[in-house]
Amino acid sequence: MTGQEEFILQTRGLTMRFGGVTAVDGVDFQLKPGELRCLLGPNGAGKSTFFKCLTGQLRPSQGEIRFEGRPITGWNTHDIVRQGVGIKTQVPNVFDDVTAFENVWLAAKRRHRSSEAGDVAEHHLKKCGILHLADVRVGIMSHGQRQLVELAMVLAGEPRLILLDEPAAGATGQERERLAEIVLAAKQDAAIIVVEHDMAFIRKIANYVTVFNRGAVFREAMLDDILADKEVQEIYLGKKSHAAA
Repeated sequence: MTGQEEFILQTRGLTMRFGGVTAVDGVDFQLKPGELRCLLGPNGAGKSTFFKCLTGQLRPSQGEIRFEGRPITGWNTHDIVRQGVGIKTQVPNVFDDVTAFENVWLAAKRRHRSSEAGDVAEHHLKKCGILHLADVRVGIMSHGQRQLVELAMVLAGEPRLILLDEPAAGATGQERERLAEIVLAAKQDAAIIVVEHDMAFIRKIANYVTVFNRGAVFREAMLDDILADKEVQEIYLGKKSHAAA
């Protein structure tokens, strides 16, 4: 691949305005195939709004988003998913009235015949460490368990790009460990973007990170360099950088 196509995801001048407020301000961003990138920044930095533009939850005011060289700016979430993008939002998007197996089976059925979807669902439930919950109705599960069910659903769709918004939110220490293992394993088959506040989780998965501030990309560097950057500490990490050590 050459030019734009060397990036699985690319934005140019991406901007999102709400009235007179510019939440995302001319962001240029590139992600290579197979890369895992964490997006960091203080509350109001623009990273979540940027994520919502990528996932079709918001239509950008201007700029361009390209997936595998193809423009997807302003597409709705359903059409973006159909192109091969797996999306996990902050609030688990699951069917509460059916079992974990049925949730993941429905996701697998989008790309596999019904006769194969069961095996695919079982594989991803096992991969996410929740095969023992296969016959449990999702509505009675803990928040962390529901997060894992949705992650299994995302993986069952066999996406080439995975977008995760605060996957570790509400997770216990053990669930966080499992999530980190799953995300790192998923990197073998897909590029991944993770928006996250949990520094303990970030330390387990992050390599190269992008820091947002005031709607723009403030810094991009290796995680260790970001943690040692005094300007980044001032705008975001502060004492958290030491507490997470």
